[in-house]
Amino acid sequence: MLRQEQTRKLSTAETACHATPEQAGLRVEKLSFDQIPQQSRLFLDYLRDPSALRRFYPEAVKHHFDLIERRERVLSNYKTDRGELCDALARMNRSWGASEQTLKQIETLREADCIAVVSGQQAGLFGGPLYTLYKALSAIKLADCLAQRGIKAVPVFWIATEDHDFAEVASAEIIDRDCALTNVSVSNDIHADDLPVGGAVLNQSITDTVNLLLQALPQNEFSEDVAKLLRATYEPQRKFGDAFASIMTRLTRERGLILLDPLDAELKQLASPLYAEAARHAPEIAQAIVNRSRELVDAGYHAQVTPSENSFPLFLHDENGARHALTRNANGKYQTKHDGGGYSADELADRTLREPDRFSPNVTLRAVVQDYLLPTIAYYGGSAEIAYFAQTSEVYRILDRPATPILPRASLTFVEKHTWRSLERYGVRLTDFFEGMDHLIARVVEKYLSKETAATFEHTTQTFNQELDALQDQLRRADPTLADALEKGRRKINYQIDGLRTRFNRSQIARDEAVRRQIEHAFDLLYPHKALQERHINVTSFIARHGLYFVDWIFDAIELETNEQTVVYL
Repeated sequence: MLRQEQTRKLSTAETACHATPEQAGLRVEKLSFDQIPQQSRLFLDYLRDPSALRRFYPEAVKHHFDLIERRERVLSNYKTDRGELCDALARMNRSWGASEQTLKQIETLREADCIAVVSGQQAGLFGGPLYTLYKALSAIKLADCLAQRGIKAVPVFWIATEDHDFAEVASAEIIDRDCALTNVSVSNDIHADDLPVGGAVLNQSITDTVNLLLQALPQNEFSEDVAKLLRATYEPQRKFGDAFASIMTRLTRERGLILLDPLDAELKQLASPLYAEAARHAPEIAQAIVNRSRELVDAGYHAQVTPSENSFPLFLHDENGARHALTRNANGKYQTKHDGGGYSADELADRTLREPDRFSPNVTLRAVVQDYLLPTIAYYGGSAEIAYFAQTSEVYRILDRPATPILPRASLTFVEKHTWRSLERYGVRLTDFFEGMDHLIARVVEKYLSKETAATFEHTTQTFNQELDALQDQLRRADPTLADALEKGRRKINYQIDGLRTRFNRSQIARDEAVRRQIEHAFDLLYPHKALQERHINVTSFIARHGLYFVDWIFDAIELETNEQTVVYL
């Protein structure tokens, strides 16, 4: 309780810029992304020095407070009617149960010298994976820091309700009461193919889904708070996007986060001039994306978007709301797969002004729309979004918009006490999980369960290879072909010994049920599905064990100037 009270005192705007996790009573260690598997070269180079990649990121900044220099450029290029924007935001956020702090932030955004720190994510079930919350709190923290320096700044979270891939958002993964990985899902019946996920309406089955989640989580003094949180946000007849907005509102309640749903008709109307401009420049945008993708590949990077010089930057929605991609045909007209006719770019541009709710931006235009509606000073994103920005910066250029700098979102792994005690007992670190289960089992067996046998395996391997080295030298002098044959034999024998060692390690772990369970649970918690915890685990797992104070601990663990993975020991 003492640490919780300390955390609450430190989780304020006054400490946002300079407080360290240690000051908040958290024990942390840092891990370079170079050590974490499956990181792209582009992402790693961007973390090292984004300013060295200005060819692809024209307004990249190396330090957060370098952003201040672009403030006047953002404000002078911002043309959206703030009054209409903020009226829509106030209406939306009130409907989601916004706090007075959020409503005050919206009023601040009305002022002509206010900028926005933005992030966003899909509307995942029960708030989605942990990194969704990390993005929101990163934006809040930077906005707080800028405000401390006398710069009017508010945090805004763009909910990707226009996406149509319901499978990506319909499930939530948790660590259950038995410390095992499990998931719950909402019924697929509420969503039709090609419709925006945000508009899907929850039916009575959501009550069963909430109950399943609550039954799976541990029962303790925090259970009632979790139940209230879920039942107040995920209710029958509520839209999927609204439920997500409601839970995010409650999780960030006193921090003033402004949430934004781009499906809103008033926001569509405000964005229509940009829709029209993008439609008129569709061939130029498509070709620029193709060219930029080629430049990225030639530089040794990857292209996140698969480009086509015939693509159109907007989806067209039919009378039922389903979205369809538009492609340029041989006659230079744009058509969908279901449309035998075709439209010129100018015809589509005119239509976006008349019926903006019939359009939504594709991935190359989405960020530009966001930064047309908002006076965005920076956007917090993950590795995939950083890769997208390398291509979409060309769209900003063509539409004569200042390209928004993208900042790497916070990346955190939380290790609970029972888990880190086990790791310390066996001499295991988070990096050992990256090598896979067999590697981790070998470490535990060697250091804890069967030191003598493990040493014998190592001695056998070393002795065997030393003897073979001596024999190979003699054979090489006599007949080099015999030396090559011996090398092939050596690889086979070493393979057999390694296989036998792996089988031995597994058998030792299988005999010690308690150790096996601890290792499996640690994998589920820290590296589920061979990916970082933040990519899979839902926040309810931790709230159920630590209460809503856990959100404060996330906020305090975020350090704006670090580009490393932060491991937090609770």
